[in-house]
Amino acid sequence: MVKQERAQRTRTSLIHAAAEVFAQEGYAPASLTTISRRAGVSNGALHFHFANKQSLAQAVEDEAVASVARIIRAARPAGGCVLQALVEATYELMSRLADDIVVRAGFGLGSDRARAGGSGPRRDWERWVGEMLRLAEQEGRLAEGVSGRSATHAVVATTVGLEVLGGEDPEWLSRRRIAGIWELLLPHLRSEIRS
Repeated sequence: MVKQERAQRTRTSLIHAAAEVFAQEGYAPASLTTISRRAGVSNGALHFHFANKQSLAQAVEDEAVASVARIIRAARPAGGCVLQALVEATYELMSRLADDIVVRAGFGLGSDRARAGGSGPRRDWERWVGEMLRLAEQEGRLAEGVSGRSATHAVVATTVGLEVLGGEDPEWLSRRRIAGIWELLLPHLRSEIRS
């Protein structure tokens, strides 16, 4: 039991260290030696848990995907307010991108061209946003002339832009900045309240 706990702590430490290195340097220049040093473990310990850099990057990305899945599950619309669920999920995603290096690195790895494979959490986010906005369209909650598809493009482009810009300046991920963006977007997306 103690060995398993120690192994899990080492694995978690390696994922976190890898996320830091991938976020700072990118996938291609990141070295396993740098990652193992940052985690405070030997190269042998790293290779016990991960066969290569690709498998370590996949573990970082998988953790980010799991985090996005938790955000999505928590944001299921209660009482039929799909757009409010979308707004709340956006706040939570941006908060995680600001505060959780594994989530931030996972998003970056998903779009890193130097890395083969990897679907990334961005795709899951895009899929969920699309589902929510199609549902809003079916329920007549989108403004006249706004399709679920065009709304999805706008929201995903905005959130991905925030993610990228937030990597350079964390202010882009602040609640204040996100509130300002939603104040601009929502009136154009939302239909008038019907009685």
